[in-house]
Amino acid sequence: MASPSILCSLSDDILARIRSKLSSELDRKTWRLVCRDFLRVDSACRTSLRVLRTEFLPGLLQKCRNMESLDLSVCPRINDAMVAILLGRGSVCWTRGLRRLVLSRATGLKSAGLELLTRSCPSLEAVDMSYCCGFGDREASALSCAVGLRELKLDKCLGVTDVGLATIAVGCNKLQRLSLKWCMELTDLGIDLLVKKCSDLKFLDISYLQVTSESLRSIASLQKLEGLAMSGCSLVGDLGLHFLGNGCPSLLVIDVSRCDGVSSSGLISLIRGHSDLQQLNAGYSFPELSKMFFRQLKDMKDLNSIKVDGARVSDFSFQIISANCKCLVEIGLSKCMGVTDLGIMQLVSGCLNLKIVNLTCCCSITDAAISAVADSCRNLLCLKLESCNLITEKSLDQLGSCCLLLEELDLTDCSGVNDRGLEYLSRCSELTCLKLGLCANISDKGLFYIASNCKKLRELDLYRCNSIGNDELAALSSGCKKLEKLNLSYCSEVTDTGMEYISQLKDLSDLELRGLVKITSTGLTAVAAGCMRLAELDLKHCQKIKDSGFWALAYYSRNLRQINLSNCTVSNMGLCMVMGNLTRLQDAKLVHLSNVTVDGFELALRASCIRLKKVKLLASLSSLFSSDLLQTLRERGCQIRWD
Repeated sequence: MASPSILCSLSDDILARIRSKLSSELDRKTWRLVCRDFLRVDSACRTSLRVLRTEFLPGLLQKCRNMESLDLSVCPRINDAMVAILLGRGSVCWTRGLRRLVLSRATGLKSAGLELLTRSCPSLEAVDMSYCCGFGDREASALSCAVGLRELKLDKCLGVTDVGLATIAVGCNKLQRLSLKWCMELTDLGIDLLVKKCSDLKFLDISYLQVTSESLRSIASLQKLEGLAMSGCSLVGDLGLHFLGNGCPSLLVIDVSRCDGVSSSGLISLIRGHSDLQQLNAGYSFPELSKMFFRQLKDMKDLNSIKVDGARVSDFSFQIISANCKCLVEIGLSKCMGVTDLGIMQLVSGCLNLKIVNLTCCCSITDAAISAVADSCRNLLCLKLESCNLITEKSLDQLGSCCLLLEELDLTDCSGVNDRGLEYLSRCSELTCLKLGLCANISDKGLFYIASNCKKLRELDLYRCNSIGNDELAALSSGCKKLEKLNLSYCSEVTDTGMEYISQLKDLSDLELRGLVKITSTGLTAVAAGCMRLAELDLKHCQKIKDSGFWALAYYSRNLRQINLSNCTVSNMGLCMVMGNLTRLQDAKLVHLSNVTVDGFELALRASCIRLKKVKLLASLSSLFSSDLLQTLRERGCQIRWD
């Protein structure tokens, strides 16, 4: 008779303490698969849950009774009926301690289900309803039942009007954080009532609303407001910024990017009243920032982030920032005119704590500027140099020698980057994101150095790197095991052999293979079978893949949520298999499928309409589809984009 396992002698308390030592979700997942006791303890200890498949939801919620956070944003078919089922099964202990609920893109959930849910969760403090395009005033009224709500996201809830916002403001008057981005029906009246009822607001996002300076007059009365985002508020003028400058005494973070109606004088009046600002985003609002604006920065000793993307600047600007903003850790200069080597050298001579620098499309800077950044900013974490064509291997040598903590580097379209430069760069062993798209002078040799030394790499962009072939993918598959996102679009030398190597990247979730004309069904089958976590896949213009490859995709890639099959040779049967079998698929691009008939499209869309949230189709098909199908898609919350 076999002796009992030592695990039998371990109490639940000891097992829980063991579980607490596992830092990553992957480790915890592996742990709970060991045995039933581990699974039971994991369920008892789990406080957060992100569900991908609706059919598992009831069982999971019954086991996880200490739930504090529930994310259903990637779970299809969440509707009123499903909510009624979840809350009607005897004991509903999981709702008692629930504090955070993510229902983003849950387009099937209406007012009845939402009210039932909010009334059943007395401890609810945070709700995310963003991108629920059918969310309107009735749903807002249902949500107002959550009287303890502190945080709410309603981004792109296009049906919400001032009436709906008023019901939320009255019912949820303890709100501290509220995002209303892209809620296009809201006006000054709704914002004014919100401010009067929710005086505890600490963060407010009104980006892209059709509000005027009158809304800022109201917002200025918020005594506790620390952060305000108003990007793209084109009807707001300098008067509105003047109101803010004289109000909001606690303001620390302000975003006035893409506000076409404001000028430097308005921005000056804002920062004069808030010398203790910590973050300022004024990107793409001003063609030129005046010297008076930069002189005003002398009093902003606590400023740690400034973005002036798209503006004309001068060496004088950087001299002022360098001399006064010693706490600066982030600067955004994307597409700024007037950025020179001298200006950057002046900047970094005083701002030694910079960790994030965005120099995208600053075409005049050379190795001298980047060498100065590398030498001065030893704690640099993120550097964006897209389209800086004067950068050469000398810059990468300096970065590899001085910036050993660098995690993210964007070298897209930097024609001066070559294999020798990548060899130098490979000394940055902390790199997690590297973008090399359109770098025509790199080859397998250069990428070999990256693959060999940058073991923590999670994202790699090789878009249109035509010299990259299968050999580099072999090195990647053995050296960069943590890779999650890979772009190989238009790397024309990659074949099925390369796909075999890709299939060894078990953590891969986002893969772009657009325009790989040499890969066939064999290569796709290998990827589908090996990369089981794949959630996003782009196969546009992969015309050698036949139905057998798509059948393999339908069989293996059950986690796929987004797919692009445009300009592929898939048939009616292949498309129906993909759309019907991929039970988590929510977004599909199906343009120019010459081998698919109208009936094939209809069958495929009917097979997936219960979970599909976005689909892109040829405009010529709109008059050929049955009205019944189009109505069904719309009723289920699917957005159809006609190309």
